[in-house]
Amino acid sequence: MAEDLVLEKCDLELEVNGRDHHTADLCRDRLVVRRGQPFWLTLHFEGRSYEASVDSLTFSAVTGPAPREEAGTKARFPLASAVEEGAWTAVAMDQQDGVLSLQLSTPANAPIGLYRLSLEASTGYQGSSFVLGHFTLLFNTWCPADAVYLDSEEERQEYVLTQQGFIYQGSVKWIKSIPWNFGQFEDGILDICLTLLDMNPKFLKDACRDCSRRSSPVYMARVVSAMVNCNDDQGVLLGRWDNNYKDGISPMFWIGSVDILRRWKTSGCQRVKYGQCWVFAAVACTVLRCLGVPTRVVTNFNSAHDQNSNLLIEYVYDKSGEIQRDKSEMIWNYHCWAESWMSRPDLQPGYDGWQALDPTPQEKSEGTYCCGPVPVRAIKEGDLSTKYDAPFVFAEVNADVVNWIVQEDGSMCKSTNNSQTVGMKISTKSVGRDEREDITHTYKYPEGSPEEREAFKRANHLNKLTDKVETGVAMRVRVAQSVSVGSDFDVFAHITNNTAESLTCRLLLLARTVSYNGVLGPECGTKDLLNLSLEPFSEKSIPLRILYEKYCECLTESNLIKVRGLLMEPAANNYLLAERDIYLENPEIKIRILGEPKQNRKLVAEASLWNPLTMPLLGCTFTMEGAGLTEEQKIMDVPDPVEAGEEVKVRVDLLPCHVGRHKLVVNFDSDKLKAVKGFRNIIIGPA
Repeated sequence: MAEDLVLEKCDLELEVNGRDHHTADLCRDRLVVRRGQPFWLTLHFEGRSYEASVDSLTFSAVTGPAPREEAGTKARFPLASAVEEGAWTAVAMDQQDGVLSLQLSTPANAPIGLYRLSLEASTGYQGSSFVLGHFTLLFNTWCPADAVYLDSEEERQEYVLTQQGFIYQGSVKWIKSIPWNFGQFEDGILDICLTLLDMNPKFLKDACRDCSRRSSPVYMARVVSAMVNCNDDQGVLLGRWDNNYKDGISPMFWIGSVDILRRWKTSGCQRVKYGQCWVFAAVACTVLRCLGVPTRVVTNFNSAHDQNSNLLIEYVYDKSGEIQRDKSEMIWNYHCWAESWMSRPDLQPGYDGWQALDPTPQEKSEGTYCCGPVPVRAIKEGDLSTKYDAPFVFAEVNADVVNWIVQEDGSMCKSTNNSQTVGMKISTKSVGRDEREDITHTYKYPEGSPEEREAFKRANHLNKLTDKVETGVAMRVRVAQSVSVGSDFDVFAHITNNTAESLTCRLLLLARTVSYNGVLGPECGTKDLLNLSLEPFSEKSIPLRILYEKYCECLTESNLIKVRGLLMEPAANNYLLAERDIYLENPEIKIRILGEPKQNRKLVAEASLWNPLTMPLLGCTFTMEGAGLTEEQKIMDVPDPVEAGEEVKVRVDLLPCHVGRHKLVVNFDSDKLKAVKGFRNIIIGPA
């Protein structure tokens, strides 16, 4: 009788599996593979070799605290002669003496997560079992049978593998790109993402069911959407929008997700202070890309927050142009959410593809602060019965704005305002390029098209189906050129009288600082012309000077000033509103790389910035994230003060990087210049 088969060791073939599964950055000391695709194992036996006629090998793969075969969290499978599609299989590929090379295959719909792999070897009636090791299974966008399959290699690279990108902020007329380090393959991030899944309330309530449902990207996207905010769980980020961040970190200060996720983990999963929409969306993007779901961050300019689902945002003003009612319904300058690519077998055909999900805590969905995933196509078609949260997302890009002016007697008069259109310049980073891509057409049909009318009918959006009233007088707010922080500048109310009559009007111009979510700050410029005469068929431009000394103390980190014009024609009781959000440009951070960018060579990064203000800067700090940085180097303080017109400069050593494209992201902060961002691409060549 043959002696027992004894396993000496199991080689998980980290290098070859990491290369084949696009997980090389994760496979330095552990096995990480993607589902639906074979991976290699090598078994080394001592004493004697495996003999197919004598030995029986059975493998077992389990995930979660209570694995069960019927839940898909446990699989037992024998050594087979061929791969069986859609099943767990092990096939011998080569044998030399006591070394057996195997290929293991996983189903393309297996739950993702951490697995334990073991082997039972039996010879006749005797047997022994061995733990071969652990591996982490991820979604696989390269596998046609996986629900997250993307057929474009360029898009797979961008939306799963790329670790840096841009998020778009500013205003609809001046869109600003903010560099962001997603860092999904940086040290410890995968473990943090798996911890996040195990902290979610659905796992804590029923771990077996939760682990089983981790096979579905729809379910995972919903869990991540809820766990990135901490409103009803031990989630990652606490949101705050009142410009008071002294007991935490200002949302504008972050330049990447890695620091946030590490802080959450090292604090024992205590919420990190503070986040706002782009931070929530970017952290969700990091987690989902890490788990293998193609994901991107999108920005919607002029985004509506419609709480009562009537697709109307109503503003009430007094005659001095001030908003009279403090309302939670408002237009945000921009709002960011994430989109993930997946099939939707739970919905009618046609809704596979990009799904919007929004981790910013705004409204509850099925009792939890999360939003989505909802097919972007359903939003475009006005199909508001589609799971999940279609009405809220539809309103964000389509709500109508109505402005009311309160009269002396308390009655309300409707005002015309053609400068506020909801859902504009919906933006994301281009595939493979550091440029903005406009994806508005994926959410909306062209304005005025028959398809748009059909979508509005389907959504019962009756306000949008009424024709716009054309007025004889038009007004818009203009600014001559790009405006920098620290400068005085002019804005203009440009008024056109297209009628044959002379008109006498009152013009009120008001400038106030504003946060990106529409909350107004103090006034920083005003003009009131009581008797403005408009000649027939004429144009006029009325200037308003805005001074740095007026806005310097109250400009928020959003760098936005809202200028509103109210034109009143008392004789006809007509009111015309126009507004413009002006983004003030920060100075440029210049980044130089000193040394030859080659593999395993040390480099030095130099970041510098000129103080453009007429006063000194205090409390200056540079923060860096990205290529070749250690924890200690990420924050560098600069000696006070940095005088007006003076250049401030810091240098930092970069650790050697592997061949490829890296990005260094830099943030500068001080008492008067806040959240100035810069980046530099570093192409590392072979040694």
